[in-house]
Amino acid sequence: MKPVIFGLFLLARGLVAADQHVAWKLSVEPAAAPPGAKVLVRMAGHIDEGWHLYSMSTPAAIPTSVKLAPNPAIGAFRALQPAPKRAFDANFNSDTETYEGDVAFLLELELKKDAPAGAVELSFSARYQTCNPKMCVPSKWTGAATLTVDPSAATVALAIPAGYAEPRAPASTTTPGTPARPGAPAEGLFGFLAVAFGFGLASIFTPCVFPMIPITMSYFLNRPSGGRRESIVQALVFCLGIIVLFSGLGLATTAILGPFGIVTLGSNPWVNGFISALFIAFGLSLLGAFEITIPSPILTRLNQSSNQGGFIGSLFMGLTFSLASFACVGPFVGTLLAASVSGGKMRPFVGMVTFATGLALPFFLLALFPSYLQRMPRSGGWMARVKVVMGFVILAASLKYLSSLDQVLQLGWLTRERFLAAWIVLFAMAGLYLLGFLRLEGIKADDQMGLGRLLSGMALLIFAVSLLPGMFGGK
Repeated sequence: MKPVIFGLFLLARGLVAADQHVAWKLSVEPAAAPPGAKVLVRMAGHIDEGWHLYSMSTPAAIPTSVKLAPNPAIGAFRALQPAPKRAFDANFNSDTETYEGDVAFLLELELKKDAPAGAVELSFSARYQTCNPKMCVPSKWTGAATLTVDPSAATVALAIPAGYAEPRAPASTTTPGTPARPGAPAEGLFGFLAVAFGFGLASIFTPCVFPMIPITMSYFLNRPSGGRRESIVQALVFCLGIIVLFSGLGLATTAILGPFGIVTLGSNPWVNGFISALFIAFGLSLLGAFEITIPSPILTRLNQSSNQGGFIGSLFMGLTFSLASFACVGPFVGTLLAASVSGGKMRPFVGMVTFATGLALPFFLLALFPSYLQRMPRSGGWMARVKVVMGFVILAASLKYLSSLDQVLQLGWLTRERFLAAWIVLFAMAGLYLLGFLRLEGIKADDQMGLGRLLSGMALLIFAVSLLPGMFGGK
């Protein structure tokens, strides 16, 4: 199966459209130069009407890059770009730098002093991205130009036109002197953290976690020694154990992806394909296709450490609880870590801390107000229903990354209509499941439907039906 999937990715990469939306042309100035001299190669491009090309220093999208193939006659190479237009780009929710119409990059080459006389073929390769208001297309281009190395040629002083400079990554994504936009990436971070915190709270109501709450709280509240203050401190240490484990996962993700640049990976088609596969796998896990578990020797070792008592015991108890509940919590964690790849370098760590806080907060609050333990709902089939509905939601979220993959490879498979059709089906299935028309874990033929389940099912069906006009051009 893996070779087949790998082969499909290779085929998809080969199907990227030949229409690159930019026509490139190379010219060398001067055409002949002596060894040790500098020459300029002009890489001029005509951009299709309605499209724009991203600069070499754009903070978002795929920046234009030009490489010179190894050449024994060339000692140094640098690229220069004209001043781009900087503006907010809704496609990337960030400021970007673009060109429209015609653009020319200058490639400065320095010949080696011992360069042999004769014709030298210069081979260049470029990688860039063009976008219009509806779609973006990543493209590659190769071209060649001929330079004559002539010891008798006159050395010409190069004149770099005004406005040209080497590309440098900007310090921030907002133009100096302008206020931050409300739709800038900071808002995206707050939304991500809200989802992470919500996932943490949702994990509480899964079959692996909720039944453990009374057992765990009785460990703190019914201690043979120590008063209420010590119980609260022990519960706080327990919560710290949960946060330590998940923040460690976030730090590990940052450490692994850091050298490659998390934002760069987030725009990579291979990464988007991998994230899509993770989302689908975790969604199917929540739907009951399979279970994600931690090896029992690890759990046994941590459980033995948690029995030693004191603060260390409570800390290890939090770690053990987190790992023991991984069958239900794992899909949420994996989904958040996969989604964080498209954010900043610290997003995996911050997301995991926020998720763990949402998961641990009810334990701490119940330690502060133990009387609320008596008011908690009883364990039952509703926990499995929460798990299944979240499985449908995560499958729907996977379409976002499948859409990015389809857009980058320009396959045209996941169109707007098909995207919305998939969402309509997934949310309708979740609603029909809650209403008892779809038999999955948590729904039995003789179960009596409560008001909350009825309203939740109706809300999901209403949301699914509300997407129908969008398939036909509505908003």
